[in-house]
Amino acid sequence: MRILIAEDDPRLLKSLLHIFELNHYAADGVDNGIDALDYAASGEYDGLVLDIMMPGLDGVSLLNRLRAEGVTTPALFLTARSEIEQRIEGLNAGADDYLPKPFSTGELLARVRAMLRRKDHFTPDMLTLGSISLNRSTYELVCNGKTQALSGKEFQIMEMLMRSRVAAVSVEQLITHIWGWNTSVDTSVVWVHISNIRKKLEGLSAPMTIKFIRNAGYVLEVTA
Repeated sequence: MRILIAEDDPRLLKSLLHIFELNHYAADGVDNGIDALDYAASGEYDGLVLDIMMPGLDGVSLLNRLRAEGVTTPALFLTARSEIEQRIEGLNAGADDYLPKPFSTGELLARVRAMLRRKDHFTPDMLTLGSISLNRSTYELVCNGKTQALSGKEFQIMEMLMRSRVAAVSVEQLITHIWGWNTSVDTSVVWVHISNIRKKLEGLSAPMTIKFIRNAGYVLEVTA
């Protein structure tokens, strides 16, 4: 697995490169958003670890640019604990996860492994429900010839919902299946991803949305 690290603190960047290399990842490091954009756009990376506050181009703007260009490489943001709004913006931009600073090496590696897990379980086929298809090769939603790219977490959520069909999937099931038993992720993170998927379904003019059922969870609902 090849990781791109974008971090403007030279000591932290050096430490991150050392950590990943010790754990058998190939890793490249850059210290600004402009270089990060050039490297990430190459499509040569399995995962991105991005600082939010960087010179040249901040992490959120960087990821927005990549997603707009169709780059779906999973991304993890490194954030200061005070950057709550930026975390939300990052998830809205298509990030898969975020990790507040300071963090432990063990937690960093666990989050990255979880982020990369979808590549380890790659299944090149389509999952279809009504007029909506989920392309497992490209992690895209397809409807009436139009497509919308999904982030890694959005893909996993949509896959669970489509597999369950008319049965509701609880927030606890989503968190446990996608983030793991010991995660610190709360329901607001799930809500942000669900909101992003709803917008993408609307962008496809899909006759389907995600409905929340009190005391049950989320379920796909035909709207037309």
